[in-house]
Amino acid sequence: MNRSATHIVTEFVLLGFPGCWEIQIFLFALFLVIYILTLLGNGAIVCAVRWDPRLHTPMYFLLGNFAFLEIWYVSSTVPNMLANILSKTKAISLYGCFLQFYFFFSLGTTECLFLAIMAYDRYLAICHPLHYPTIMTGKLCRILVSLCWLTGFLGYPIPIFFISQLPFCGPNIIDHFLCDMDPLMALSCVPAPITELIFHTESSLVLFFTITYILRSYTLLLRAVLQVPSAAGRRKAFSTCGSHLVVVCLFYGTVMIMYVSPAYGITTLMQKILTLVYSVMTPLFNPLIYSLRNRDMKLALRSILFRMRISQNL
Repeated sequence: MNRSATHIVTEFVLLGFPGCWEIQIFLFALFLVIYILTLLGNGAIVCAVRWDPRLHTPMYFLLGNFAFLEIWYVSSTVPNMLANILSKTKAISLYGCFLQFYFFFSLGTTECLFLAIMAYDRYLAICHPLHYPTIMTGKLCRILVSLCWLTGFLGYPIPIFFISQLPFCGPNIIDHFLCDMDPLMALSCVPAPITELIFHTESSLVLFFTITYILRSYTLLLRAVLQVPSAAGRRKAFSTCGSHLVVVCLFYGTVMIMYVSPAYGITTLMQKILTLVYSVMTPLFNPLIYSLRNRDMKLALRSILFRMRISQNL
C-alpha cells in the first residue's frame, strides 16, 4: 500500500444512537440533564471536601479526588456525544477521535486504581484501626493519588500512538457514540496483532489486578466486621463500605462484560448501553451513593448550602 493511502481518512463518523429526529432531541435533553447533574453532584463533593474541616481526612481526601476524576471522565465522552446528536454529519476528526480514545482509557484506568486505593483505605480503617492514623497519613494519600493519575495517563500513550499510525483508508463509520478500541481496529487497512495484544493485555491486567485486590480487601474487611461485638459498630462499618462496594460492582460489572468476556454475542446497541452505564451513569450515581449514605458528607453539603444562602442575602 502506498504512503498516500494512509491519509485518505481524515475523519470518522460516529453513528451514536439510532432513531428519528424526535428521539435524538429526547436523547440530547436526557444526556444534557445527566451531564449537568453529574457535574453539580461531583463538584459539590469536591467543594465539601475542600471547604469543610470535618472532611479533611484520608477517606474524604480520596473521595474528593475521585469525584474530581469523575467530572473529567464523564467530560471525555458526553460533550462530544451531545454535539454529535445535533450534528448532521456526525463527524469527528482523526486526531479528535484518538484524543478522546486516549483520555477515555486513561481516565478509566485511573478510576480502577482509585477504587483499589479506596478499598485499601477502608481495609486499614476497619481491620487495623489503631495503626490507621500512622499508616494512612496525608503524605501517603498524596503519593497514592499522584501514582493513580500518573499510572493512568502514562500507560496508554505508546500503544495509542501506534494505533493512530495505522492506515485508515475507508470505510470510516464507527457504530458507537465514542472512539473505542475494537471499532477503530476494525477500520484499519492492515492488521496490527501485536499492538492489539499489548493494548488488551495492559487493560486486562489493570482490571484483574485491581478487582482482585478490591475483592481480597473486602473479604478480609467482611471477616473483621463480623467479629465486631456491637450491632451498631457492624452497621456503621457496613454503611461506610457499602457505598464503595456498590460503585465497584456497577463499574466493574459492565466493564468486564465489555472488555473481558467475549462480546460476539452482544448486540451493538447493548454495547452502547453498557458503555453508557460505566462511563456516564456511574459518575452520576456516585454523588448520590456517597452523600446519601454518609452522615458527615450530608452535614458538609448542608453547611455549604447554608453559607451560599447567607452570602446571597448579604
